[in-house]
Amino acid sequence: MPGAVGIGFLLLACAAALAHLGGREVAGLRPDEAAALAGAGGAALMVLNGVGHRFRAGIGEGLVALLAWGLVGAGGAVLYTHRDQARDMAFRTLAEMSPGQPVSGPGKEVVIARRVDGGFTVQATVNGRAEAFIFDTGASAVVLTAETAAALGIRPGAAAYRVQVQTANGRTAAAPVVLDTVAVGAISETRVAALVTRPGALSVNLLGMSFLERLASYEVRGSRLILRGARG
Repeated sequence: MPGAVGIGFLLLACAAALAHLGGREVAGLRPDEAAALAGAGGAALMVLNGVGHRFRAGIGEGLVALLAWGLVGAGGAVLYTHRDQARDMAFRTLAEMSPGQPVSGPGKEVVIARRVDGGFTVQATVNGRAEAFIFDTGASAVVLTAETAAALGIRPGAAAYRVQVQTANGRTAAAPVVLDTVAVGAISETRVAALVTRPGALSVNLLGMSFLERLASYEVRGSRLILRGARG
């Protein structure tokens, strides 16, 4: 294997490792910056090696290859310059195609695309069952509709509805419960406090603070909701 190709593959492997494993700064660069630099260097070496082979086959072939890769590079530069807009557009497309589907990033980072109407639906797994939630920092706890709770095998008795909560339909009573597991993508928490509302009181589940406060952080950036799980 030619030396340039070997070094190129090595740089690409380093970029992949830095992107997925993260860690400390490398030569003063953040892990994502170092990964981008290593990836660009590896790709450049492999492209130059390929163009060199074309020139050895003939100057015409070499010039065509050089022009083609130049256009690719120019397109990549434009895309990088407008990367934030391109990323937001990609996530808007994802939101339309698969609303609330979590996309795993480095470590325990999970990204969710904003819905067209501006809110965030989060596809989670509760006690092993897939359920949809609305991201709601105003809810003090994870809140389940009576229908979702019943599907999970949770059916509080009449006396259990002793916590007063405010919903879009007005005040109602809810029953405190503890969920074995709540997972969003790579983030999973156990023994999560939750509330079950009375039948008909709420039409959607809420991903509230009893789950969110366990995270290392969460933020809304453009069209993305970014959740970062605490490192255990």
